[in-house]
Amino acid sequence: QVQLVESGGGLVQPGGSLRLSCAASGSIFSIYAMGWYRQAPGKQRELVATITTGGSTNYADSVKGRFTISRDNAKNTVNLQMNSLKPEDTDVYYCSADIRTTYAGMLRYWAQGTQVTVSS
Repeated sequence: QVQLVESGGGLVQPGGSLRLSCAASGSIFSIYAMGWYRQAPGKQRELVATITTGGSTNYADSVKGRFTISRDNAKNTVNLQMNSLKPEDTDVYYCSADIRTTYAGMLRYWAQGTQVTVSS
């Protein structure tokens, strides 16, 4: 079994910063890409940022220059540093990881989601 557990969401004023963290645990053989997505009610989940095992990153245009994704391969964690937050960044943020377990092939796993609210 694999679990992804997020932390770090909350309420912040426009222009402020938040840091999201996500830790993977369980019967993990290897982790490939990790990422962050977000979803507003009634809308499709959209990519925020991804990072490969080697550290290559990809960002949505809307967050480039403001958000930074990073990972610690030894600890099976991925982080999202969010700066200069805007009200339109308000969403539920989901961590994802492409994981090969000790008993199955590679699957994409999702965390439970954490609310980020940007408001004055």
